Amino acid sequence: MTTITNHLPTAELQALDAAHHMHPFTANGELAQKGARVITRAKGVYLTDSEGEEILDAMAGLWCVNIGYGRDELADVAARQMRELPYYNTFFQTTHVPAIALANKLAELAPGDLNHVFFAAGGSEANDTNIRMVRTYWANKGQPDKNIIISRKNAYHGSSVGSGSLGGMVHMHAQGGMPIPDIHHIDQPNWWAEGGDMSPEDFGLARAQELEKAILELGEDRVAAFIGEPIQGAGGVIVPPETYWPEIQRICDKYDILLIADEVICGFGRTGDWFGSQTVGIKPHIMTIAKGLSSGYAPIGGSIVCDEVAEVIAGGEFNHGYTYSGHPVAAAVALENLRILEEEGIVDHVRDVAAPYLKEKWEALADHPLVGEAKICGMMASIALTPDKASRAKFATEPGTVGYVCRDRCFANNLVMRHVGDRMIISPPLILTPADIDEMMRRIRKSLDEAHAELVEKDMMKAAS
Repeated sequence: MTTITNHLPTAELQALDAAHHMHPFTANGELAQKGARVITRAKGVYLTDSEGEEILDAMAGLWCVNIGYGRDELADVAARQMRELPYYNTFFQTTHVPAIALANKLAELAPGDLNHVFFAAGGSEANDTNIRMVRTYWANKGQPDKNIIISRKNAYHGSSVGSGSLGGMVHMHAQGGMPIPDIHHIDQPNWWAEGGDMSPEDFGLARAQELEKAILELGEDRVAAFIGEPIQGAGGVIVPPETYWPEIQRICDKYDILLIADEVICGFGRTGDWFGSQTVGIKPHIMTIAKGLSSGYAPIGGSIVCDEVAEVIAGGEFNHGYTYSGHPVAAAVALENLRILEEEGIVDHVRDVAAPYLKEKWEALADHPLVGEAKICGMMASIALTPDKASRAKFATEPGTVGYVCRDRCFANNLVMRHVGDRMIISPPLILTPADIDEMMRRIRKSLDEAHAELVEKDMMKAAS
């Protein structure tokens, strides 16, 4: 048996990684020269690397480790399920207990008439499912030409060809032949970067009304659905003005198009409710789920579907599915994760303790000389870095240069805080205590101070002309 323990020297592990492991969203040649940071274990909100450094994970892995690291209960459930039924599919008119139980629990937790679940192995697969489900829904209703899905620029809905097309990220569309046909993008509700002289309220309405304009231009009989994250995550934690989502809901209702809420990041407590849709007050026909569904302990995702859509889809054979749809081990782990979230009151903890305390500390960052906007919703937050707060100016340097400087200072201070362009973002485990938040904010302020000093020294605190 070939094994690799955590006790090989770091340089040897890095060399093996560089030789054989292709990393996602990475310039692998550059990483090979630098050497990847090797994470060996984790507990609570902290990671430990191969050099023994303890790192505060303010990104909860990749937006997903909601209950924190090191919960033995999930490992025990996975081991028990592997011994009992490690795998079976749900294709051949068969099912199994973990998939049944998880679908039932999700129907109980989801709002309104979202009572049906189509499982996938992650969010990208689930959003691919949504493309086919929405188009099949309208075809089954006798409207096969109603197949255009509208999304937003700078949205993230996955990185497969289908889900990557739904997303609106230019750098992704530049590779691999995306977007696929009949996906249309409207502008995002990012007031800080794009609001100009408008008030946030007026800007939110204007951006939502781009949906109506697009429907009328493309044809009401052609537009099938609109998809959006309640709070844009990978796009930079863009919290829309309060006027935005009510207007989106009104337009979807008026023109009879399906509303898809991508809850991959926002779901399972991150916004202070079970789902971000509840936080922003919308009633989707379909919700995309993944990440916090299992707190990242096992790969699983899915689409929670309303009664009417599920009934129409059930009228014929839906020729779609995945080998690991409703994988019994992943489903069992997800069920245990949901039990912990529920029985330990973690969503209540976010709403009543962690999020209010973090909001107070986070919004105070707007006083920092490098920070313009400080936005937060529940346990996801962002700061816009700027050389001039009053004008909301961009830096003269290439976009992302300053964010990269700040990110490097965070890593040097044993803090995982991500940059999206010149925005810094966090999405920490939901179990953070006030003491954890104090320590996280101490490292954030130290990193901002050091980044600001470096930018001043290098004469980079200049606004774009």
